[in-house]
Amino acid sequence: METTTANNESHGMNASHGMHASHNLTGFIIFLCSESVIFIAFFSGFALLKLNALDWLPIGVEGLEWQTPLINTFVLVSSSGTIYLAERQMARQNIWGFRGWWLATMALGGYFLWGQAVEWSGLQFGFTSGTFGGTFYLLTGFHGLHVLTGVLLMLLMLVKSFIPNNYKGGEQGIQATSLFWHFVDVIWIILFLLIYVWQRS
Repeated sequence: METTTANNESHGMNASHGMHASHNLTGFIIFLCSESVIFIAFFSGFALLKLNALDWLPIGVEGLEWQTPLINTFVLVSSSGTIYLAERQMARQNIWGFRGWWLATMALGGYFLWGQAVEWSGLQFGFTSGTFGGTFYLLTGFHGLHVLTGVLLMLLMLVKSFIPNNYKGGEQGIQATSLFWHFVDVIWIILFLLIYVWQRS
């Protein structure tokens, strides 16, 4: 009788924990939706300003160099693959496999930030260089802030992986971080098309 009661209580606690974790993940998805609205507003504003501007590019600037952003795009898209592999290793309870692919994702994210810094340092215009300068730095900078946030979240999840049995049975934080990272990747693809490809068409 006592054993049955204990099992029922344990099952109830596990069910309650599962529902709580599910609610947390749902809340995070809602947060990503709200972030999407912000980016959509920025994208729409950029497009409208460009379509209606008489002199879009700053004086002396003929266009943007696209080789470095293209490499950054490849790097960031690749990182969606490595974070997926990290999740798969976690699902198999292979903690060292998870750490390896997770670190690889962090490294790719760090490379993207470095590549963006290199690009910014070589630009011939600043934030105050007309409408284009302001919108360019606003969009790429806001996205870069999200990339940095994603890398920091991954660092936190990596540190937590060294707590014994902390990820036994899975971890909502890893799923949320992965969703955030895929979101950041998709946003960058749109940004790349909007800022770098559109100018060349």
